[in-house]
Amino acid sequence: MRLKSVKLTNFRGYRATTVVPIDEAMTGIVGRNDYGKSTILEALAIFFESDGAKVDKSDMNCFSLADGDEQFEIACEFDDLPDTLILDENAETTFAQEYLLNADGVLEIVKTFKASSGKLERTAIRCQHPADADLAKLLSFKMAELEKLGEQREVVDQVVDKRIASHWRQAVRSAAEPIFCQETLLDVSKGISAENKSIWDRIQDRLPIFALFKADRESSDDDAEAKNPLQQAVKEAQAALQHEIRSLEQQIEASVLDVANRTLDKLREIAPELANELTPRFKEKPRWTFNFTLDGENGIPINKRGSGVRRLILLNFFRAEAEKTVVGTKRNVIYGIEEPETSQHPNFQMSLMRALLELSSQVNRQIIVTTHVPALAGLIPIEGIRYVTKEEDGIPIVKMPNDDVLKEAAESLGVLPESGMERAKGVVLVEGKSDVTFLRHTANILKAGGHLESSLDDAGIVPILIGGCGNVKHWVTLNLADDLGLPWCVFLDSDIGGSPEQTASLAKRKQEVEARGRLFYSTRKREIENYLCPDVIEVQTGLRVKFTDTCDAKKIIGQTARVKADDVIDRFWPLMTAEQILQRSMYQDGGEQRSELKELIEKLLVLAA
Repeated sequence: MRLKSVKLTNFRGYRATTVVPIDEAMTGIVGRNDYGKSTILEALAIFFESDGAKVDKSDMNCFSLADGDEQFEIACEFDDLPDTLILDENAETTFAQEYLLNADGVLEIVKTFKASSGKLERTAIRCQHPADADLAKLLSFKMAELEKLGEQREVVDQVVDKRIASHWRQAVRSAAEPIFCQETLLDVSKGISAENKSIWDRIQDRLPIFALFKADRESSDDDAEAKNPLQQAVKEAQAALQHEIRSLEQQIEASVLDVANRTLDKLREIAPELANELTPRFKEKPRWTFNFTLDGENGIPINKRGSGVRRLILLNFFRAEAEKTVVGTKRNVIYGIEEPETSQHPNFQMSLMRALLELSSQVNRQIIVTTHVPALAGLIPIEGIRYVTKEEDGIPIVKMPNDDVLKEAAESLGVLPESGMERAKGVVLVEGKSDVTFLRHTANILKAGGHLESSLDDAGIVPILIGGCGNVKHWVTLNLADDLGLPWCVFLDSDIGGSPEQTASLAKRKQEVEARGRLFYSTRKREIENYLCPDVIEVQTGLRVKFTDTCDAKKIIGQTARVKADDVIDRFWPLMTAEQILQRSMYQDGGEQRSELKELIEKLLVLAA
C-alpha cells in the first residue's frame, strides 16, 4: 500500500477538512515557521501509532470546540493496494469485493478522537458500502449468521466452500446484484472479525510502516523520540517476517491451548461444574520487543550524544537505506523527516537531502520532509511540493504546485538561482558541483590543445548548479533565464545501467525540458565519472581500478582510491589531458570515430552564437 493523502479535520490549526496529497516518491512540505508543517507529520505519527506519538485534548481545534464540535479526525487514503486480501481462513478476496473502497476507488481509513480527552474513539473505513441492511452487516456476521442468511436468500448451492465466510458473502452479494451503495463510515475497530482476528488487524498488517524523525530530540533514555534511528531497522525486519511471526504465534497459542484443554478435561473428571465455567483464552497478543543501539568506544549511547551527531548518524542511516536493494516484503516504508537541516553543517544538509532524493526513487519507499531552508526547499521535486501558508483569517491552507504557487513559495522562502547569471550569455543547467568542474575543465583543456576555438568562459556560457531537473531551484533558474532572454539547456548523467526508476526519471525530465523547446543533453556513459582514465587514477594513487561504461564508476573509484564518491571528479578530472578526454569519449557512428565530449562542448558554445 502507498499513502495517497492525509486529511485533517479539527486537528490543531486545521479546522475545516484539509487534504494534503502525498507524492508517490518525495513530498516536500515547505513554508514559514509555525504555519502547520510539523502538524502534518505529527498527525501521520499519531495515525500510524508511531513510538512517542502522543495525542491529547489539546489537539482539538479550539474554535471548533467552542462551536460545539466533539471530535477531531485524522484520515489517510491509500492506493497501490494488494491484489488480494485474506480475511477468512486462507481464502483470498479483495478490498473491492468486500466494498471497502471509497468513491475514488482507494482505501480511506478514518481515525476519530474525542475532543474531551484526545482518546481514540473509533477506527473506520470510509467506503461505498451496500445500503441494504443485511448486506451492510455481512462483514460482522459469524458463520452461523451467514449460513442462515444464505438459506433465506437461497444461495446455499452457489457457495463454493461452505467452510469459508468470504465465499458465503460472495454468494449472497452475487444474488443481490445490482447492489446500491452509499457512503458509509464502517467501524472496523470493533464487532467485525474473522477467525477471532479483527478485520482491522488484518488490514493494519498491510499498512505502510511510518517513521518520524523530529527536529527537536531530547537526550533522555526514556524519550522515545531520542532513540537510535536504527531501531527502525528492527521494525522493518519484523514487518518482513510478519508471516513467520504469525505462524509462530499460532503454534504457541495451539500448544498452550492444548495444555489448557487437557487440564480442563482432567478437572472435568473431578468437578464438571467448575470445568464448564472456565474458558481458556489469551489476555493479550504476544509482544516482540528488540532494543537496538550503537555505543561509542567510551560506552556512551548515541541518544546521549549531541543533536548534530545524532542527525549525522541519521544521515548515514538514510545513505545505507538508499544503497540497499529492496527485497522481500512489499510493505511500504514512509520516512517523515522534520527539518533535516537541524543541527547540521550546510554540507551535511545537502548530503542528507541528496540521500533522501535517492532513497525516494526506490520502490516501496516514500519520503516526506518539512523545511523552510531555501537551499533544501530548492532541491525538492516540483511535483512533490506542498506549500503551507495562511489565509487572511490565520487558517493554514495547503497549496499544490503550479506557476503561481511556486512563485509565491520561492519568494516566501527566498529560493534564488545560483550566482553568475548576470554575466551569462547562455546557461547550462547541471545537477551537481562535479558537473561544473567536468564541463569547465573539458572546455579549457580542449581549447588549450587546439581542439576548440574557445572555452565556455570565453563564450559566456555559465554552468548553473540546480541539483537536477524538475525541482524548485531549476524552476526559478529557468524562469529567470527566460525573463532575461538567455538561451539555456540541460546536461545530466544518463544513468544507463542504473535502476529502472532512474531511467524513468531521466526520460521524464527530458520530456519536460524539450516540451519547453529547450535542448537536453545526457551522457552516453552512465555518469561523468565513467569518462575518467584509469591511468590518471593509478598515477595519483598507485592503484589500478577497473570499471565499465555502465557500472557505478563513482562508487568503485571512490572505494578504491579512498575518496568520497561525490569528490571523485573534483579530485581526478582536472588531471585529465586533452588526449585522454578525447580517447575516453570516443564512440562509433557508422564507420566514423567521433568524440562525444568535444561535440558536447561545441553544442554548448552554440548557445551564445
